[in-house]
Amino acid sequence: MTRTDTLAIIKPDALGRGRAGTIISHLEEEGFQVVAARVVHLRRHEAEAFYAVHRALLVRGMDAVSSLREVIGATDPAEAAAGTIRALYAESRERNAIHASDSPENAEFEIAFFFAGTERLAAAD
Repeated sequence: MTRTDTLAIIKPDALGRGRAGTIISHLEEEGFQVVAARVVHLRRHEAEAFYAVHRALLVRGMDAVSSLREVIGATDPAEAAAGTIRALYAESRERNAIHASDSPENAEFEIAFFFAGTERLAAAD
């Protein structure tokens, strides 16, 4: 397996319920390293290109894209595996607590949307 980077976004519903720290801790316990973090409120034109209010995280882990998708669980929390972030913290399919990139290509696009190259920590490998 290869250590790679991907993007995770804690969505407004989870941020508003005070779950950001718990979700970040969950990711760290699963072996992800938070490489960069910021709280962002996007302007309308930016939101149209992405989402509204999120906490964006650049996380690093082994095969980060696929393993993060596993850790967050299915979009619908009723279908998410026990112990996944969505099973634990999502309210509904629409208020599902977290976003994660769905491919390495989208991860690079989404990371670049939120983080300049200078914000990325060097790999600890």
